[in-house]
Amino acid sequence: MNTKITTSLSWLTTLLTPLFLLGLGVRILLSPLFYNIEYRMPYFPSDDYGFTLEDRLRHAPYVIDYLLNDADISYLGDLTFKDGNVLFNDRELSHMQDVKILTKAALNIWYILVVLTIGIGTWAWFGKWWQAFRQGLRRGGWLMIGLVVTTGVFGAIAFRQLFTAFHGLFFTGDTWLFRFSDTLIRLFPIQFWQDAFLWAGVISIGGGLILGIFLKPPKSKNE
Repeated sequence: MNTKITTSLSWLTTLLTPLFLLGLGVRILLSPLFYNIEYRMPYFPSDDYGFTLEDRLRHAPYVIDYLLNDADISYLGDLTFKDGNVLFNDRELSHMQDVKILTKAALNIWYILVVLTIGIGTWAWFGKWWQAFRQGLRRGGWLMIGLVVTTGVFGAIAFRQLFTAFHGLFFTGDTWLFRFSDTLIRLFPIQFWQDAFLWAGVISIGGGLILGIFLKPPKSKNE
């Protein structure tokens, strides 16, 4: 196969790899595993308005499920407390609609990246340029590590500013700001997002290290 084409595809793989790993981390964090562990951490803040661990574990799955399923906002809007009051107010429901649009778009892009990466890998295997593909993955692994370290340093120093910048980029105005008494804040306080940011980085770095270390080019016969 033409060397220029394989080189271009190898570098395309390098660029796709960090996106693949980051998407993998986000998808894992959207599973029940993360919030089941997070809520049980000894340092996780209690709710000043009365949610117990059991309350959080009962309500949080509805929010995560809504982001991943095809239901409309009534999936959350019809939920109520035991006294009959709605679980989420109009502002929270409006924000969750925006979050779902963003989440669905991000996951769809990730699914495309997964298929594309597998497709390139399959082509590389049968096209006899597997080592160029492996090299692209390896470079992408190290690139992921560099990006996470750079972002992680900023996040550790100024997480709230990073959190605010993210919402300012993807959401209109102050629609994402809520009262401390609102259900979304009680279920997902800032500590939840700090840990999500941390674990997304850990998963991405772990994947990057696996690719960077274990995909070394084979030794030549003379070595």
